[in-house]
Amino acid sequence: MGVSPQPDRPDRNRLAQRKRGKPDRVDALVGQKIKRLRMQLELSQEQLAEAIGVSFQQLQKYERGINRVGAGRLYALALALQVPVDYFFAGAAPGSEAAAPPAANGSAEALPDDLSVNPEARRLVRAYYRIEDKSVRQNLVALMKELAAAL
Repeated sequence: MGVSPQPDRPDRNRLAQRKRGKPDRVDALVGQKIKRLRMQLELSQEQLAEAIGVSFQQLQKYERGINRVGAGRLYALALALQVPVDYFFAGAAPGSEAAAPPAANGSAEALPDDLSVNPEARRLVRAYYRIEDKSVRQNLVALMKELAAAL
C-alpha cells in the first residue's frame, strides 16, 4: 500500500511558479502593510525585528515580499503592530479594497496610503497625538475640516 501522490493544484504550485526575484502579489501586499504600520508607529526595522524575534535583514525581506511570513510570525507582527491578523490580508482577493489600519484614536476613518511616506503628514499626525486633551484634538479636527472645505 503506497501513498498515492496528490494531484497538482494551482495553489500548491504557487511557490514553484514564482519568478525568481519577483515577489508574489500576496506576499508583497503583506510586506507593504508591515512596512506602512512600522513607519506609522515610528519603529525602526531593528526595533520591530527584535520584537518579533528575527534579524532586521529578515524583516526587510518580509517587507519586500521576498520571504513569506509564517503564521506564528504573522501573529507576532500583528501583536507588535497592534492590528488583527486579518488586516494583512485585506485587499488580497482580486477586486477587493485594501483595508486601512485602525486609527489610533479608535475611529473608523482610514489613513491615506501615502501617509507613511509623506514626511509632512507624519509630522502632523505625531503632533496631533501629542495633544493629550481630547476636546482640543476634536476642535483641531473640526478646524482642519473647515479649512479643507473652504479651499
